Amino acid sequence: MAKTRVAVIFGGVSSEHDVSLISATNVINSIPRDKYDVICIGITRKGRWLYFPGDVNEIASGAWEKNPDCAAAIISPDPIHKGIITIENGETYTKKIDVVFPVLHGRNGEDGRLQGLLEMARLPFVGCGTLSSAMCMDKCITHTVLDYNGIRTAKWASVCQKDINRLDEKCEEIGDTLGFPLFVKPANAGSSVGVNKASNLEQLKDAVQIAFSHDSKVVIEEYIKGRELEVAVFGYDAPFASYVGEIEPAADFYDYDDKYINGSSKLYIPARINERQSDEIRKIAVEAYQALGCKGLSRVDFFLTEDGIIYLNEINTLPGFTSISMYPKLMENLGMNQSYLVDKLIEQAMENTERAH
Repeated sequence: MAKTRVAVIFGGVSSEHDVSLISATNVINSIPRDKYDVICIGITRKGRWLYFPGDVNEIASGAWEKNPDCAAAIISPDPIHKGIITIENGETYTKKIDVVFPVLHGRNGEDGRLQGLLEMARLPFVGCGTLSSAMCMDKCITHTVLDYNGIRTAKWASVCQKDINRLDEKCEEIGDTLGFPLFVKPANAGSSVGVNKASNLEQLKDAVQIAFSHDSKVVIEEYIKGRELEVAVFGYDAPFASYVGEIEPAADFYDYDDKYINGSSKLYIPARINERQSDEIRKIAVEAYQALGCKGLSRVDFFLTEDGIIYLNEINTLPGFTSISMYPKLMENLGMNQSYLVDKLIEQAMENTERAH
């Protein structure tokens, strides 16, 4: 019986390029080789797509790009091809694909753009579709949808690039309305990239300018003092939530370095909360997942205040799969080791596509 051919896409034009390489290495090494053949497609920081037939161990370091066997590659949007087209020694070849596992974090991978291409090509893929990926990436849209569905989030405001000429006035208005301190975030960047805390008006202006270097739209949220909790959600028609995990940040907040590089924060699985709080957070996680049309997998992040109020912070539709990432750790706590988890994600992606067509 022929093996299923799964294409893993990694890298990308994103501030999270390096994290993607580490996540992809873990995912590729977790794919059961008795069931699947793996095709690796890397995207450079400049946006070049390359078929990579080399050693998986070259990916995490970035050495994969210099492999002489790399070849230019594209995923054809024409459903007739059902795979990637490579250009090797001046000749074109089509490599058939059964399913895609995108391991791209942040912009140009987690925001619906890649998902739209795969949907046009009618290729099954792991994770959320075009619309849900785009909505969860844009923090303004996420807030709007969750507000409409009665799911509590921090009070928020937004600033767009067109407001730059009246930035002082906008920041004063927001500071007066929301109070300090505030968190300032690019609307369409993930994993704490470009995120800063502002304790006064001058810091707010500076933080907005920094956020504008990552996106043309900026979200400003009230500061919520609380414990940082995360839930892994898995599934399609009947999604379920993992037990709640808790992060005790080593820094002022759970920043990019702590998530992916030094891993100095403490993780508690299950979280140090009571059963009622755990049940409520898991329930809200699934409600938010469904409200935003998520499929396959997502990590839902929360704050829990001292007086027991639950705030949903954000939803990540392609959460990290590094050795210190919370999503695989939470699923492992349910008895799904990473190899089993990756296998089931691929299986469900194919089954979901078959039902849709």
